[in-house]
Amino acid sequence: QVQLVESGGGLVQPGGSLRLSCAASGFNLNYYAIGWFRQAPGKERDGVSCINLSDGSTYYLDSVKGRFSIYRDNAKSTVYLQMNSLKPDDAAVYYCAVKMGYAAQPMCVSRTGDYWGQGTQVTVSS
Repeated sequence: QVQLVESGGGLVQPGGSLRLSCAASGFNLNYYAIGWFRQAPGKERDGVSCINLSDGSTYYLDSVKGRFSIYRDNAKSTVYLQMNSLKPDDAAVYYCAVKMGYAAQPMCVSRTGDYWGQGTQVTVSS
């Protein structure tokens, strides 16, 4: 069955970096888009970054452009979110999700997914 397993969250100081991983299994990645979403307490879920796995097109939330990078390791069926220059506002639970038949931007903007991982906590604090 479809399984998404996130890892890589943790505590980091402002200005620091983290790399989140989303290991996917149970489906053909080429028919899906994969996205990273985040939700902080009391806030709506945001589509942070999404990638269309068939053509590699990407989307980034405005507030993370230039700081975050999404990419795929085909051999490992894993999608990564490299997060640099982290800010306290980036703190949230980060989830990866997959959605079939969607391009990157629509997936992130709609903030929906067919399958979701369990989430990983990112805390940005000094």
